[in-house]
Amino acid sequence: MEHNNNIADYYNQTLNHYKNWWKLDTNLAVHYGIWDKDTKTFHDSLINTNKVLIDFADIKEGDVILDAGCGVGGSAFYLANNKNAKVEGITLSNRQYDYASKKCKELELEHAVKFSVQDYGQTNFPDSTFDVVWAIESITSSNEKEKFIKEAFRILKPNGKIIIADYFSTSESTSEHELLCKWRNLWSMAPFMNVQDYCDLFSGNGFKLSKNSNITNAIYPTARRMYWSYLLGGPFAVLYNLFNNPTPYAKNHYKSGLYQYKALKRKLWTYNLILFEKE
Repeated sequence: MEHNNNIADYYNQTLNHYKNWWKLDTNLAVHYGIWDKDTKTFHDSLINTNKVLIDFADIKEGDVILDAGCGVGGSAFYLANNKNAKVEGITLSNRQYDYASKKCKELELEHAVKFSVQDYGQTNFPDSTFDVVWAIESITSSNEKEKFIKEAFRILKPNGKIIIADYFSTSESTSEHELLCKWRNLWSMAPFMNVQDYCDLFSGNGFKLSKNSNITNAIYPTARRMYWSYLLGGPFAVLYNLFNNPTPYAKNHYKSGLYQYKALKRKLWTYNLILFEKE
């Protein structure tokens, strides 16, 4: 419970940062963008993330989807508009919930998308509710991944799927590297897992691995953009901190751009798309 509170605090305290640096009002996303040869802008990369995951998971028209760790609702809106999906988005952050709910009303998508403040490890949804559990960079925050897996198994329909886009350590030995620890502490994430241990955890709880793709190169431009944000914005953040009293997460948030990039350059982590199917 304490860790959940820390996750909520992180997103509550840094929402304004994402508004400024991630252009939240336009992009409606708080995750890495996926780039390909046709991607021209950062905004395009964030939209492309949804396209890539839809294709990877073979999302069907009219699927009922749980967006587990929905942020401000961008993926939920995209799924409703482009796949006629019915989406439930859940977050631990009250500020994200308020933001997403307001945007949902503005977009007139209340018939297709609903949001609530819930823990994805213990939801109030009935058994066999969803065709797909969709999780972009959210399961990495959990200290209780097995609890999430068991809950996903319960609320998924027979042959239901989990599509995950997330960060992974390149080995057990790198998971506690100083750079990864500094980064995850700034974002209130749990210790990084390597892909094999992660997949074994799902396999031991009723899921079979369907696909696993390392797409680290496709998120590299976003990681580099975050690094440049650190270099350009860092001096302003230091001055702001001197003359103001920012919240703990907001005070040092800018440093994450440095740590994630240095760790990536040292090949300490990868970005993978993984698809599991309920057996």
